[in-house]
Amino acid sequence: MELFKFDNTLNLLPYDGEVNYYGAILEPEECDYYFNHLLESIAWKNDEMIVYDKHIVTKRKVAWYGDVDYHYTYSRKTKQALPWTRELHKLKAIVEAKTNVIFNSCLLNLYHDGDEGVAWHSDDEYNLNGQASIASLTFGAKRKFSFKHKKNKKTVSIALDAGSLLVMKGATQIHWLHSLPKTKKVFEPRINLTFRVMK
Repeated sequence: MELFKFDNTLNLLPYDGEVNYYGAILEPEECDYYFNHLLESIAWKNDEMIVYDKHIVTKRKVAWYGDVDYHYTYSRKTKQALPWTRELHKLKAIVEAKTNVIFNSCLLNLYHDGDEGVAWHSDDEYNLNGQASIASLTFGAKRKFSFKHKKNKKTVSIALDAGSLLVMKGATQIHWLHSLPKTKKVFEPRINLTFRVMK
């Protein structure tokens, strides 16, 4: 089966940032293999955060991997990176070949169904490397992914397919929020890998 090719030079955002969508970069059988392997082998933990001084444990599960034991802090909780698994290292190499960017870490999210999502936010934590690219690789359920401009509230949305790659770069995190909206129409799990560059 030949993958449908998207024009990854097109910017999905109208201004103040750059987001490129590559479509599926893996064959369906590869997607199934990686999804099942990641589901079983990754050291998943429920995400924890402090919101308005309240300790919250999410249904969504997360994991953090990297070249070294990087510390990553967001929502006032710190995670320590685990060493790459063989499969994660393979996926990192595939994404690096597509984007021409070298990544040193990956935050993984497991959404069990459409009742789990992520609210509006920017990936602008101090220990991320400035305006470096963040590459998002999706496995499992197709989900809507949205952007909202911080000032004028303009929104842009795209449906992310299994095996698809989306890259955020430039000033995107400065001017735009993004979210994975909850939905009652999705009953299958989704795994998302966001490859990043830590300082």
